[in-house]
Amino acid sequence: MSHKVFCKKYQKEMPGLALPPIPGPKGKELQLSISQEAWDKWKSHQTTLINEKHLDMSNPDNRKWLSEQMDKFFNNEDYEKASGFKALD
Repeated sequence: MSHKVFCKKYQKEMPGLALPPIPGPKGKELQLSISQEAWDKWKSHQTTLINEKHLDMSNPDNRKWLSEQMDKFFNNEDYEKASGFKALD
């Protein structure tokens, strides 16, 4: 049975994540404040950004930038959009 969280991305109560999506305190924070739907949308967007920007995830600066984009995405701030990508939904 999934638990409900108040999703800060969609500003409503929604099914939450079963487990923290990333290790550490940040993962626990996300588990308590992000819905499964918001996480799934972020994963798709993250993949697009990594591919389009040719990010090297072994590079600490690239990981930091992507983490900042994730925070902006979930907080409904102005986050980086993929320039050559059109979503199908």
